[in-house]
Amino acid sequence: MPWFKVDDTAHSHPKLIKAGNAAIGLWMRAGAYAAQHLTEGTVPGVVAQLYGTAPQARKLTAVGLWHAAGHTCPRCPQPAAGDFQIHDYHQYNPRRAKVEREREAAAERQQRARERAAEQRTARGNGPQSSTNRARKDDGSSPENLENAPNQGAFGEDSAGHGGPSHRDAPNPSRSPRPDPTPSTSYGGTTPQPPTDRPGTPGPAEQLLARWWETYGRTTAQSRNTIGRAIADALANGLEPATLWPALARLGDLNKPITGGTLTFALSELKRPAPGGEVIPFDRAAARPSTTDQRVAAGMDLAARLRAQEGTSA
Repeated sequence: MPWFKVDDTAHSHPKLIKAGNAAIGLWMRAGAYAAQHLTEGTVPGVVAQLYGTAPQARKLTAVGLWHAAGHTCPRCPQPAAGDFQIHDYHQYNPRRAKVEREREAAAERQQRARERAAEQRTARGNGPQSSTNRARKDDGSSPENLENAPNQGAFGEDSAGHGGPSHRDAPNPSRSPRPDPTPSTSYGGTTPQPPTDRPGTPGPAEQLLARWWETYGRTTAQSRNTIGRAIADALANGLEPATLWPALARLGDLNKPITGGTLTFALSELKRPAPGGEVIPFDRAAARPSTTDQRVAAGMDLAARLRAQEGTSA
């Protein structure tokens, strides 16, 4: 994009001072027009009429900032009749041919950059493939057919990890796996670990997780692995499954996230007695006399003794 260049001392140039602010506004706008449209400094008459007035154009011509047709300046080209030429335009601004060459060079650079980027994307998309993938594409063989005989015998169906159903094969499979954006808060300050019960022999952690997920799994936004880590960590810190399940169920009913902190809060809420549970009924019959009653009784007893003494002395 070309620029209409204005010297930083133009504000005090004698020609601009003589022309006045209104005419300088016309000169500035017309110069920007010439730079944008590559007119080589020529200001069409219709543009001068659109941006300013005839007196302003005459002022610019009189002070030498513009030239009308038939001018005598040896450095500036002649404009057509009715048009104007900006004085010394090419002394500060590039010619049309130079701007067009720079635009073409920039367009070629951009085209080459796009082609290189496309080649890089294609190269990444057609990276080296493994022999297994090539074999699958060539003959459509199944994974079992691609394995040789020794490998087929080394991994039987009763190998470790195949003894029980996976999470996805359960009666109520979870939704599609999702990444856990933030690690759950540990229960008691230890590093949480997922349940370590072996498949086929589920322990307390896996049992609690399966029971909770079957009941609340479709309403939670947490992943199954996150909840499993919280349960395993709580059990590792000494909580019994019978104590932990009410807290898990309470958080599930409230649709609250399960972390170490929320489990601690739920357990404390469950231990809190119900309203009125700590109130001891007041037995009025067995209540001791208040301090005021004691003072009144003592005063009446003293008065009776005094009256008895007075009667004896009389």
